[in-house]
Amino acid sequence: MPGTLDDAPEVLVLQRCCWVAEAIANDALDIPPLHEDLDGVRGWVRSAWLLRDGPRLIGGVRATADGGVWRIGRLMVAPDRQGDGLGRRLLAHAEAAAPEGVDRFALFTGLRSTRNLALYERAGYRRTGEDAAVVHLEKPRPRSPGGRPVD
Repeated sequence: MPGTLDDAPEVLVLQRCCWVAEAIANDALDIPPLHEDLDGVRGWVRSAWLLRDGPRLIGGVRATADGGVWRIGRLMVAPDRQGDGLGRRLLAHAEAAAPEGVDRFALFTGLRSTRNLALYERAGYRRTGEDAAVVHLEKPRPRSPGGRPVD
């Protein structure tokens, strides 16, 4: 379901829960999601899709178009629900929501975020570069033989 301003406080809590593990894995406390405040989350939560189990928020992802690139970010799954395939579902949902004119998907994760890297590489993403402790990945948007996007 699309995020709303009312979801922002809960998204902020989930985000911090998820990125603590990333900070530990990457030996880095300067990860932006750990320092973002409620107003920051309110600024983007309406461009996110959220996943709930009953009333409980268990995951989310956001994406925005940047020219021909669909930038996917803030993919998060509650720590106790990781490994249930929710990250894969959220990633597929974000990809399917890409508007016309997008020809590739892009995202990034920590250099030592092995679970994230495995998920993205299984989904067809390829590493396009590294800087400091971040790995950048991309994949072309699938197209049908007629050239239309495949979702």
